[in-house]
Amino acid sequence: MLKKGKIMTTPIPKIGNSILNKAKHSNNTDEWYTDYKTIEKEVIHYESQLNGKKILCNCDDPYESAFAKYFIKNFNKLKLKKLVCISYSKSVMHTSKNDKGLILVVENVPSELDNTLNDTSILKYLQESGSINNLKGDGDFRSKECLEYLIDSDIIITNPPFSKFNELFSLITKYNKKYLLICNQNAVTYKEIFPYIKNNLAFVGYHFGDMAFKVPDDTEPRKTRFWIDENGQKWRSLGNAMWLTNLHVLKDSRKLKSEHIYDKNKYSKYDNFDAIHLAKVAEIPVDYDGIMGVPVTYLKYHNDDDFEIIGEANHGSDNEYDLFKPQVNGKETFKRILIKRRKRQG
Repeated sequence: MLKKGKIMTTPIPKIGNSILNKAKHSNNTDEWYTDYKTIEKEVIHYESQLNGKKILCNCDDPYESAFAKYFIKNFNKLKLKKLVCISYSKSVMHTSKNDKGLILVVENVPSELDNTLNDTSILKYLQESGSINNLKGDGDFRSKECLEYLIDSDIIITNPPFSKFNELFSLITKYNKKYLLICNQNAVTYKEIFPYIKNNLAFVGYHFGDMAFKVPDDTEPRKTRFWIDENGQKWRSLGNAMWLTNLHVLKDSRKLKSEHIYDKNKYSKYDNFDAIHLAKVAEIPVDYDGIMGVPVTYLKYHNDDDFEIIGEANHGSDNEYDLFKPQVNGKETFKRILIKRRKRQG
């Protein structure tokens, strides 16, 4: 996954995103690739839920993907039943010399590879094990061939092309699979996804915010959120990346602190809906029991025991839960999640 470049330039900024799929311009986030540490920091929280499961990484080159490396190194620790990684032949990261996708199928890993820090050992194992083969097609996750592997899997864990996130999410939910996916925070308000958020069928993972991604050699330098490391690898970062999952996420990891008291003179109401508008999550008043419009970032703190998600204020027409287009004093505002405090006991 490392690419050659030149000396380090900008200091490492905040962390960003990763994805897969052919693109002519490297500014396209479909060609941003996940870092090993990003995967490690998130997956560690779900270890017991992965035991005995068949994991599918269906947007990941077996030789290059950090997802492939992570799950091979931790195959025995996580007590996995099977690991399948599939690459798309039109991705710039694709390592095959033909137009066929590659597939890695692993059902056991030698103990000497457990938690190895040496990628050379992983590469040697992959080359000698005979576990990587060509697919019949190009490895597009939507193809009939790849769908068979999705149907056979238990959990899909990957960083899909952001431009095709909705399509993968729809396939995963169609076949009722568990998943752990990287996406843009705006994805939670998509008409295909928000109903799952609203009904507590999909959750924000443990990492929500800055995320760093490896990018292709032809990526043009920029003043912010770009740097080159000591190995010449180019990086970009996003401030609004997140993990989306239907695995169990501990509620006690959600800590929302607010000391604000409601004052009708300080809190604006929407022009077209009976709810107060909050510019920041920190402004949630501790004593207000009506509906509140909060930023999407609220979801990293959401605990269903404390607040109910009523719906969203986006376009006013995306789905049955998109209740209105937010407007305050004649001016449209950015999309909001609508919440209401649960009734206090006693």
